Amino acid sequence: MLVTKEVEIGGKIFSIETGRFAKQANGSVMARYGDTMVLVTSVMAEEAKAEQDFFPLQVEYREKTSAAGKIPGGFIKREGRPTEKEILSSRLIDRPIRPLFPNEFKNETQVIAFVLSHDGENDADVLAAVGASAALTISDIPFDGPCAEVRIGRVNGEFIVNPTIKQLKESDVELVVAGTSDSIMMVEGESKEVGEQDLLDALKFAQAEIKKLVNLQLELKAEVGRKKREVVVPDVDQALVKDVMGLAYDKFKEIVHSILAKEERSTKNKDLAAFVKENLAEKYPEQEKVIGEILHDLEKDLMRKRILEEGIRLDGRNTKQIRPITIELGLLPRTHGSALFTRGETQSLTTITLGTKNDEQIIDGLFEEYTKKFMLHYNFPPFSVGEVGRMSGVGRREIGHGNLAERALKVLMPAEDVFPYTVRVISDILESNGSSSMATVCAGSLGLMDAGIPFQKPVAGIAMGLVKEEEKFAILSDILGNEDHLGDMDFKVAGTADGITAFQMDIKIQGISFEIMEKALHQAKEGRLHILGIMNAAIDKPREQLSSFAPRLITMKVETDQIGLIIGPGGKTIQGMQRLFGVDINIDDFGTVSIASPNKESATKCKEYIKQLTATPEVGEIYDGVITKIMDFGAFVEILPGKEGLLHISQIDNKRVNKVTDYYKEGDKVTVKLLKIENGKYSLSRKELLHENNSSANSGN
Repeated sequence: MLVTKEVEIGGKIFSIETGRFAKQANGSVMARYGDTMVLVTSVMAEEAKAEQDFFPLQVEYREKTSAAGKIPGGFIKREGRPTEKEILSSRLIDRPIRPLFPNEFKNETQVIAFVLSHDGENDADVLAAVGASAALTISDIPFDGPCAEVRIGRVNGEFIVNPTIKQLKESDVELVVAGTSDSIMMVEGESKEVGEQDLLDALKFAQAEIKKLVNLQLELKAEVGRKKREVVVPDVDQALVKDVMGLAYDKFKEIVHSILAKEERSTKNKDLAAFVKENLAEKYPEQEKVIGEILHDLEKDLMRKRILEEGIRLDGRNTKQIRPITIELGLLPRTHGSALFTRGETQSLTTITLGTKNDEQIIDGLFEEYTKKFMLHYNFPPFSVGEVGRMSGVGRREIGHGNLAERALKVLMPAEDVFPYTVRVISDILESNGSSSMATVCAGSLGLMDAGIPFQKPVAGIAMGLVKEEEKFAILSDILGNEDHLGDMDFKVAGTADGITAFQMDIKIQGISFEIMEKALHQAKEGRLHILGIMNAAIDKPREQLSSFAPRLITMKVETDQIGLIIGPGGKTIQGMQRLFGVDINIDDFGTVSIASPNKESATKCKEYIKQLTATPEVGEIYDGVITKIMDFGAFVEILPGKEGLLHISQIDNKRVNKVTDYYKEGDKVTVKLLKIENGKYSLSRKELLHENNSSANSGN
């Protein structure tokens, strides 16, 4: 049965249709906004795999280039592995729906979103997220939704829901917000140093729009929704629980109340688990997995109870304290900038590389192709957590963390006319115990200043946590890995002393109140200012000079009708200059010329040459030229690159000249004056200059 539901969002119709496409999936919908359309399907395996102790959810978002009337580039001419945009969009779908599946549900589940039509104005990622929730809501897959997602911008002080690409360019805020009808579940975005209250206002605005989309899904569910598959909750032997508690409770409480390093705590936990399993092996055979789950829950309960009742965390800090921070700059002599930022047991080694226009990243997708001059790449090798792992390329988590840190820093990068370099930041996480993405923000900011880039002001990041039991809650500043794993929220805020530049929140419970969010934001600001104080003590402004190993880049402006002159026929002129001066030259469509060289002297010489090449000869001006050809009637002199004039034999000297070769040969330098321009030909004189010099000498006597 074909059913369509519609609602107005931001002055446009948002529609969800089911019953036409992909009817063999457990649930499928076509979401439409403007002329952007996304097909989203949800499918569940019939049975969970034996002994599987996690929920295998897979979310895939794919953009078909045909949706925008494009054919993929390259030789293969079909879509390949997912782009960074597709991976980030998949994460925007995954993160809000994942907490809404029952804890006991372990069947493999897959959500796939195909962008099939794209209007060039409305991004499909938030449509896909709403479509995913709708496809799950009307299916028989156990899902405690619906939820919905919107993008929020702000132009001239007014919030806009699902702004167009053009509106986003004018906006000082870009947030993707997901939630249920009464609470926020996920936030990700960037802003131009906005205040905490501005962010809260944006979230409240988003909540009202989310509620409309949730109600739209409920209407669809009421008409076509299938009965949900029943989730079997396994019975736990209470006698086993009692025996585990008897052996482990006091010992685990002692571990939880001890101040231990991450590795030491992990070792003690493993030793205790081995002790309990060994003592209960005979009485409860083949129950090792269940015993492990009971111990995990015990640690979680003890940690949370201590935080809520005593305000003390695993490492002995109170809820607002930040771990010790150390900073080292310029450790790597041949990089263009470097910083080592260590906070507790989390460490980022960040390097900065400066490049030219040739190094810009080309981004091609459904929207119009563009280039990126600022890139941040985040790497999380397995040794950072003391593990062995495969090095098989960048994972989704690494791309997501790198994108968040890039958003936090890019708004403070200097404008292209101030600093024309392409900049690459690499963050290698060498140790990790909580919020390596925020350590990347701090290290990135420090590294950019160490490189001498005119970075506008320092940026710091902090990760906040939450422990909530009924009405009682505690906000945790600078969370540990265990506090993230056993807590209810991972709430990252990055910014300057003047405002927020990037923001990300994920929760593991079904929504949090604005009261909690407001308190978390203000506590995060306190922590951020504390970290900025330490960073400023290490370096409070950019180095005055770039690294001696960084390329030297000079820019200049020429008229657009002179671009062809600089390039020359078949690129002959520009290639000749590059060989002559040992530089790289790039010219954009607006006449901006970028000259890159290993040393400033070569770049400066090239700039002067281009100035001369594009200069227009003026009558009465004096030029230092080079003789290019000798004739019986005179000599041809190149007065500017590519511009030659005739120095007639009669204009060489005050006295009669019988042969030009008595005075000059090819390649000689000569100073001449431009007498006249006639039919594009230049008439030059040396005699005129000699006469002027004699006149000056006589008047001086």
